[in-house]
Amino acid sequence: MSLLQRPLHAVMLSLLLAAPLAQAQVPPPHVPTIDLSEEASRTVANDMAAAQAYVEMSDRDPAALARKVNQRSAEVLAALKPYSQVKVQSAGISTYPVYARNGGQIESWRMRNTLNLESRDIPALSEAVGKLQTLAAVDQLQLRPSPETFRKARDEAMVDALKAVETRATVAGNALGKKVRLRSVSIGDSGGRPPIMYRRAPMAMAAAEAAPAPIEAGESQVSVTVSGSFELQ
Repeated sequence: MSLLQRPLHAVMLSLLLAAPLAQAQVPPPHVPTIDLSEEASRTVANDMAAAQAYVEMSDRDPAALARKVNQRSAEVLAALKPYSQVKVQSAGISTYPVYARNGGQIESWRMRNTLNLESRDIPALSEAVGKLQTLAAVDQLQLRPSPETFRKARDEAMVDALKAVETRATVAGNALGKKVRLRSVSIGDSGGRPPIMYRRAPMAMAAAEAAPAPIEAGESQVSVTVSGSFELQ
């Protein structure tokens, strides 16, 4: 039976019963509130390293270019094979034309094959990067906390920030002679460290000269911001 088909007294009774429930779910707009924010941080060790390496070449013949890039990429993968602690993942291959300066004619082709490297064994990744500098370009090296380290530090900082917001709200309420009740809360986290950039070593460097890349793992700040809205009762 639809609402229009029901008797008028039944419709009125339903509306009267629903009204108190709706009022209970929505706080009265005139209730005074205070809004507070607190930030807490944890300093954690950077126990993970990630690097990006790529093979880039140019040639007038696209087929010959693909063969050269594939061959060099295979040499890079072979050089990385002894480093089982280093996770290697393809980040994609791109090919694009190089145009002549005096017009729109294609002069040659350029191809790049990019690999992402990641490891929790920072010395192993450092040594692998040193080996790769004779074969490929090392675009960047980023040091950061591992996911487990980051989550642990984030949760600890979140608890501190929540307690700080609650304490401040209680102090504010006491100063106003009011009790406080949490109305809403939002939590945001941030952290990390900017990438450390490495330049490609000259391709003519002898293999014996390829030393491990100097890496200082350092630390990162993991911060959590908590914002809370409290009703004054």
